[in-house]
Amino acid sequence: MKTYSQKASEVQRDWLVVDATDRVLGRLATQIATLLRGKHKPTFTPSMDGGDFVIVVNCEKIRVTGRKEEQKIYYRHSGYPGGLKATPYKMMRAKHPDRILRLAVKNMLPKSRLGRQQLGKLRIYAGPTHPHAAQQPQVFVPR
Repeated sequence: MKTYSQKASEVQRDWLVVDATDRVLGRLATQIATLLRGKHKPTFTPSMDGGDFVIVVNCEKIRVTGRKEEQKIYYRHSGYPGGLKATPYKMMRAKHPDRILRLAVKNMLPKSRLGRQQLGKLRIYAGPTHPHAAQQPQVFVPR
């Protein structure tokens, strides 16, 4: 038996639309990360970017479980001493609802050039519309 390795010329990419209305953040993020990596395809190769393009709409209506609404905090650092910034989930949801899902998916992808390339195929929109109708995306219903 030989191990199959996908080549760049064999990659077939689809466009998928995911509606995030009333979906749990982490569960949705894992399914999106799987689609971006291409792990749902039988031709999956870990070192190749064989995933699909994913469009997420209504990300402002995403939900979290437990007390994360009040307790979850996003941290970032400027690189300078004392440069730690903390943003509560409620403020992040009000100002940048797309960043919540983007950060969750980003942390589930490889921390390398390949992960950054795969994250580039993710398009997130706060509202119900998107400008990618020309790509004729298929509707993906998360489990």
